[in-house]
Amino acid sequence: MPTKKAIEAARRDKTAGKSASTQAGEFVKEEIDKVRSGKTGARNTKQAIAIGLSEARRAGVPLKPPAKGKTSEKTRKSAERAYEKGQRHEPVSPTRSAAAK
Repeated sequence: MPTKKAIEAARRDKTAGKSASTQAGEFVKEEIDKVRSGKTGARNTKQAIAIGLSEARRAGVPLKPPAKGKTSEKTRKSAERAYEKGQRHEPVSPTRSAAAK
């Protein structure tokens, strides 16, 4: 679950006219900080980046999934699902949020 701080920073970037990758960078930065402090199960920075991008897509950042052939089919499909969920602007389930804590 991304923090409100990351969501607000991404929103500020959007209103400033920054690109989607810059907006997503706020989520990635937060995830890398979690890895360094030992608060998450990610083993390396590559995993932290992947988690951050996924969170950004789910939060509504218009970050397209990777092109076919760039990553595995499984990764691309997962990114597509996260992107579609974020573009629907549905509220996050309180049950899932409670489970993540």
